[in-house]
Amino acid sequence: MNPFTFTRAGSVPEAVRAMGTPQARYLAGGTNLIDLMKENVEHPAALVDINRLGLGDIEELPNGGLRLGALASNADTARHPLVMKRYPLLASAILAGASPQLRNAATNGGNLNQRTRCYYFYDTATPCNKRNPGSGCSAIGGVNRIHAILGASDSCIATHPSDMCVALAALDAVVQVTGPEGEREIPFAEYHRLPGNTPQQDTTLRPGELVTAIDLPAEDFSAHYTYLKLRDRLSYAFALVSVAVALRMDGDRIAEARLAMGGVAHKPWRVPDAEQVLKGQQASAENFARAAELLLQGAKGQGENNFKIGLARRAIRRALWQAAVGTPQSQTDKRIA
Repeated sequence: MNPFTFTRAGSVPEAVRAMGTPQARYLAGGTNLIDLMKENVEHPAALVDINRLGLGDIEELPNGGLRLGALASNADTARHPLVMKRYPLLASAILAGASPQLRNAATNGGNLNQRTRCYYFYDTATPCNKRNPGSGCSAIGGVNRIHAILGASDSCIATHPSDMCVALAALDAVVQVTGPEGEREIPFAEYHRLPGNTPQQDTTLRPGELVTAIDLPAEDFSAHYTYLKLRDRLSYAFALVSVAVALRMDGDRIAEARLAMGGVAHKPWRVPDAEQVLKGQQASAENFARAAELLLQGAKGQGENNFKIGLARRAIRRALWQAAVGTPQSQTDKRIA
């Protein structure tokens, strides 16, 4: 491991100032960053400990929404009474990810910024444009069972690993950040990037910016929702395909629909046209199939992951049925509802 300096910040402005050091990184739960340092993938010259910044609260907003502190743990967020009551889709997605031990340590802000789990990204003996821009993408033509079928480029076909972020995308969350230029908010759809020619840039954060909170709008999708995660094993595995669905029903018709997918792209995948085609329509197999085709438009396999396209199509239809009839996927039983 390379040597680095360590600063324990006492306030948000102090933390932001400390990030002026070249190759500095914020440190909270460390569940991803420390792994990357151990594997010689990340080489920070400075770590800025932000655990004393007082960003761990979960509180109601004046507009009826909910603010999730960036330093609240994933476990505390999933089990918070207001999250469970008003945003059960988010609670379900968090509980579908990682292990209880990791959820106890991992923070909400860190979850947003975790790096990909691509085999080649972690293997420093192989070329990887995300790790070493311009070196090539070993996954293209290589072992790519877990890789992207949507939004990929000739530079990178990696996928974003988060479950929590898929639910946040469906719920239209807003990310609050503070940096050298002051405070700003980023709509969740604009927070993560597709790889393009710069796959080393995972987010639209500017240098030195710190996530301070995640805001959830005051919308009620608590009755008709689901988070369906399909993976190689039932515990502690990343999604091959996951689907977050939030519906507002009017009898047997869909008044409003939200759909987002994980495990298929470099960011949580959402297509507004797939949601619009459901609006005002009956909850039917035919309408769910139309939405699935729109959500997967342009999907392309890389060989070993070709199966993901059919798997994703079936998962979308199943998740829409689960949400429409009010039987969300259990994250303890895990048998598909």
